[in-house]
Amino acid sequence: MDDGASADWSRIAVFVSAVDTALGKWLTDRYSIGLTEYRAIAHLAQASDRELRVNDLARGVGLNQSSVTRLVSRLEAKELTVRDVCPDDGRGVYAVLTERGQALVREVRAPYEERLRELVREAGEHDPHLDAGRLRSAFAAIGGLVSS
Repeated sequence: MDDGASADWSRIAVFVSAVDTALGKWLTDRYSIGLTEYRAIAHLAQASDRELRVNDLARGVGLNQSSVTRLVSRLEAKELTVRDVCPDDGRGVYAVLTERGQALVREVRAPYEERLRELVREAGEHDPHLDAGRLRSAFAAIGGLVSS
């Protein structure tokens, strides 16, 4: 019996959580950086001038204001970002990717993409409750909701 969109969404959420957990462990073990930290510096690397308002970075990585403030502090401690104040608006704070941060993104990007592909392909092998057929159906059903 299928419970509709909520069951499909739950399957996708479990799948994403399993992949994110494995990615986070891999990043920490290999590069000493957390998954959200990597996503933040990768997001900054794609921004013009390698900088974003902290509010925009929060939206880009799916965090609230206080969480992204702590994230930027951790990135600063690792010398991957610095903060800058908007010259036109003293209230605006930017997170700016450093050269060290840019170098880390370049180093991690290709292996990260490959590891992500492996984890997505193999998720069902490591988590038997992630039935590939039901997961494909869930993605299709949710995709249909997005495009409607």
